[in-house]
Order: sequence, then structure tokens, then C-alpha cells
Amino acid sequence: MSFTLAIVGRPNVGKSTLFNRLVGKKLALVDDQPGVTRDLREGEGRIADLRFTVIDSAGLEEATDDSLQGRMRRLTERAVEMADVCLFMIDARAGLLPADEVFADILRKKNANVILAANKAEGKAADATILEAYALGLGEPIRLSAEHGEGLLDLYNALTPIAEARAEQAEADLPETDVDVGDDDEDAARIPTKARPLQIAVVGRPNAGKSTLINKIIGEERLLTGPEAGITRDAISVQQDWGGVPMRIFDTAGMRKKAKVQEKIEKLSVSDGLRAVKFAEVVVVLLDVEIPFEQQDLRIADLAEREGRAVVVAVNKWDTEDDKQDKLRDLKESFERLLPQLRGAPLVTVSAKTGKGLDRLQQAIMRAHDVWNRRVTTANLNRWLTGMLEQHPPPAPGGRRIKMRYMTQVKTRPPAFVVMTSFPDMVPDSYKRYLINGLRLDFDMPGTPIRLYLRDQGDKNPYKDKKSSQPSRLSKHLKKKPTDR
Repeated sequence: MSFTLAIVGRPNVGKSTLFNRLVGKKLALVDDQPGVTRDLREGEGRIADLRFTVIDSAGLEEATDDSLQGRMRRLTERAVEMADVCLFMIDARAGLLPADEVFADILRKKNANVILAANKAEGKAADATILEAYALGLGEPIRLSAEHGEGLLDLYNALTPIAEARAEQAEADLPETDVDVGDDDEDAARIPTKARPLQIAVVGRPNAGKSTLINKIIGEERLLTGPEAGITRDAISVQQDWGGVPMRIFDTAGMRKKAKVQEKIEKLSVSDGLRAVKFAEVVVVLLDVEIPFEQQDLRIADLAEREGRAVVVAVNKWDTEDDKQDKLRDLKESFERLLPQLRGAPLVTVSAKTGKGLDRLQQAIMRAHDVWNRRVTTANLNRWLTGMLEQHPPPAPGGRRIKMRYMTQVKTRPPAFVVMTSFPDMVPDSYKRYLINGLRLDFDMPGTPIRLYLRDQGDKNPYKDKKSSQPSRLSKHLKKKPTDR
């Protein structure tokens, strides 16, 4: 069994840089500006043969009130208590600060295994800080350079005894069993499992309640929340069995209009959120009931549809609405009018604060995922195509008759279909929409993106451009002798 390593320290000491180095990917946002990281981000870390879970935390600050910094500190302290080992980082360039001494005392009380590391320690300039670090009483400091990957061997040597002790404990706790519980069924990959959970991204404008909603789903204050807009910066994922289904839920940064995004950090945050949408299977577009379907909401929903994700629209803060019946009717009317490309997608009302409506949201997600994976047999498709052509034949632009002869489904996730036709470039978009809407209605695929491709069927005449091997009647007649005529 692997262990959990929490990286803590003051802001801007290089925690996120080391996190990215250990997981081998640029998952955490990194910038020279202090305080970029706010939530706890988890990843699968690796040093040589060591495998462990690494947690990137917000910078420790001397704030204990209900301010944003105070809430960030409480979240970091919680990660320290949960972790098997804590890596306390100081900045070797800045030297040992009084705040480092305060936080060292706190860490000794909250975690038995604390490793001290001096980051940015390349060169002789850090020698003085290394000597000062002994005063913290946390043992010999490890010289690190997270940016250049220096000192990882020393970190490996410090973590190995902890990993071995953790493995021995896990082996002692295992129950005796001779039952094979392996899951090698080929069809199991189609069902969400703990190894491959259902990927869900929650997106929306700032302060729509995305982090609060996910905290309510998992039943704990795992993500940083508050009245301030734009708290979330990284796309943070949490794994949870929701309704008996293993899911990985991504909390993304609020997306504002592009013209309003000026700061570099916000640009990185939005980019991270867009990446989460691309890797998700189901995208939950969270709206604020007080200002639903603003221009930015429509852009976000359209983005999810263009990426080919299954979409669920959730309207948050429903507990604050007084006239619920009229409001729900207006929401449905606006949804059908403003997002015709998502016609039939689930529209769910929820309250992230009270938890009301979460069961309906979970059912809508599973329904959208099922439709997203739907496959239709070729025989049914071609019978359906014949009926659609009889009901509404394709136009004849320029007097050329368009013939559609064959249709098949080429993929799922999302459903994609190919129609073999003559003159595919001349088929108008209106007729494509006619076919797509028919697919949604007749094969029960509401709301999911549908891709329809038209391919040139080619000339099916097998005798075209072929010379006949039999002589014509005229040639036979000319070859006859005059006496035979």
C-alpha cells in the first residue's frame, strides 16, 4: 500500500513546482506570484520505485480567522493531519523567516513524520540557510531544487523507511483469504469502476456554487468555498462513490468573458478548466438561479457540446427561489430557445447549500452518460433512413437529385453516424439538422451531441469506363463479306 505525502510551507517556496516534478505532469498552476494554490490537489507521485499519493497545499499564512487566508490555512492543516508524512519546505534563497519557526512548531504537533526540505538550494548562496534550518528541530534539511530536479535522491532516501513501515503495516492488516477477486471481465470497462471512474466536470461562471456543490456530494469540506468570487483556481478532482457509482468529479475555476480576463493566473485557471472539460465524459453546467442563461453560460454549454461531451444543466440556489413553478417553466422555455443544439438535455434544479435535488442530479448524469454511449444497429438505421427520405426527400439543388443509400454508426461517445450519399457537399445544413433531430427523437438520444458525416458514395455503375468484350451489332455487320450481305 502506498503512503500519502503532503507538501506544505509558506507561499511561493516552490510547493507546486515540486508537486509537478513528482507527478511528472504540469498539473498544478505555477507562477512567481505567491498564493496561486488555494485548494488541495492530489496526484500519483513517483521517485524511482517509490509510488505514493502527493498533496499540493496552499501556502501557510499567519491567519486564523474566517478570511480567505484563514480558510486556506485550515484546509492545509487538515491535509497535514491526514497525511502519513509531511514535507515542510522553506525557501533557501529567502532564508529562515520567523513564520517558518511558527509553522514548524505546528507541524510537530500535527504529524509524527515531518521531513524538512530547503528548496531553491542550488549553488553556494543557500549554505547559510541550510545551517540556520537546523534550528527548527526537524532534523537534517534536504537540499532541493524542484525546478531543476536536484535533491530527489536525498528525498527518496528519507521517504524509503516510511514507505517500508507503511507496507509492513498494510500487510499485517490484510485478512487471510484464498478467494480470487480479480476483475478481468472484458465488458467491465464499459461500467465505471474504481480503476476507471466516471469522469465529471462541473463548470460555470464564478460564484455559481461549484465547489459548494461538490463538497455536498462528497459529504465533507474538501474544497475551499466562500462568498468571494473566483476562489477556485486549479481544476481539482475528487473521487467519490455517488449512488453506488465510482465517479471522479472535477471542480473548475469560474469562467468569465474573455475580454474581462486580464490576469495571467485567471487565464491559466480557465485554461485548466477547459482541459478538464476535454477529458470529462459528462459536463455539468451549473447556473445561478438569479441570473441564469447569461451569455457566458451559453458559451460554456456550447463549448461542452462542441467538445462532444454529454451535458447536464443544473440550476443552483433553488432554495432561494419563491415562485418555483413559474421559474421552472421560464427556465425550460429559455433552455429550448437558447440552446437548440442541446435539445432534450437534462435540466435539474439543485441547492448546493442544503443538498436538495442531488439525487435527481445523479440520475440525470447517469442518464446522460447512458445516452452518450448508445449504439444503434445498422439495420434499424437504414430502415429509419428510408422512412425519413420518404417523409421528406432531400432537395435537388441545380436539378441534381441527391440519393442517400446507406447509413451506419461509426462510433459512440458521442454517437457518430455516416450517410453514404451522392453530392454530399450540396446537402444543406437544414437537412442535416432534420436527420439529427430525427435521430434524437426516434432513437431516444435527447441532449447528447450527435455527429453526422456525409460521404460520397461514389459511382456504383460497375460498367462505367469499361470496354465491352463483345462486339456490337454494327461491327459484326461491317465485318461481313459483301457476298454474305
